[in-house]
Amino acid sequence: MQATSHHDLRAQFRALLASNCCYHTASVFDPMAARIAADLGFEVGILGGSVASLQVLAAPDFALITLSEFVEQATRIGRVIRLPVIADADHGYGNALNVMRTVVELERAGIAALTLEDTLLPAQFGRKSTDLISIDEGVGKIRAALEARVDPDLAIIARTHAGVLDISEVIRRTQAYQAAGADAICLVGVEDFTHLEQIAAALSIPLMLVTYGNPKLRDNARLAELGVRIVVNGHAAYFAAIKATYDCLREQRGAELSDLSATELTHKYTQPEDYIVWAREFMEVKE
Repeated sequence: MQATSHHDLRAQFRALLASNCCYHTASVFDPMAARIAADLGFEVGILGGSVASLQVLAAPDFALITLSEFVEQATRIGRVIRLPVIADADHGYGNALNVMRTVVELERAGIAALTLEDTLLPAQFGRKSTDLISIDEGVGKIRAALEARVDPDLAIIARTHAGVLDISEVIRRTQAYQAAGADAICLVGVEDFTHLEQIAAALSIPLMLVTYGNPKLRDNARLAELGVRIVVNGHAAYFAAIKATYDCLREQRGAELSDLSATELTHKYTQPEDYIVWAREFMEVKE
């Protein structure tokens, strides 16, 4: 079956944002996953930056993947997609000018929306991994993204980490991104519905939540009432694929099935300890 036009998919995503419902994303990490998600009736998919790093580099999520590598994966998916896909564009791969390049490339790849976060990435010498850029710089990135897009239906979603800021700062940041023209706000680190209600009350544009399966945020009707239109629970499908690959190859070698979990396997084969040691030795990164 042929892919739907990229403009039509962006229009579909806009309709999701304008609806009164809350939709959960499918983890779409390659063309096959994109076709499966569409066939199963998912309304929206997401290409995660962490998953792309695993898929392309077998590396942990330390902002090691380059824009060109990420765009190549998005382009492969864009050739076959029949559902709108959000790209986790991290920090836009640099400053505001790099953000413009990121938007141009991902729009051409067929992405329906992209998130731009205000985390200080890649990790800077002597800084915490959860440090954020200034509000002014974050606003500049959103404005640059809006300037760079050609299709006005491409959604630009501003992302911030609500779990590392006090509530007043979260509200100040998200209101600034809303005023800059962001089409939606993506929140990471929301603790519970009380936390979410305080943020949602200060905003008038749709919300996207990255919950990682937080059990305190599982009421879909309540999420919808608070303006949440997109929820990312994680990337279980990709990790299940890692586990299935490992077990299948073990069986082919005549070994017994392993009781290692997908998380343990990912940790084993991405070797994050090496990167942590290198960061401490060469960058003195604070955790």
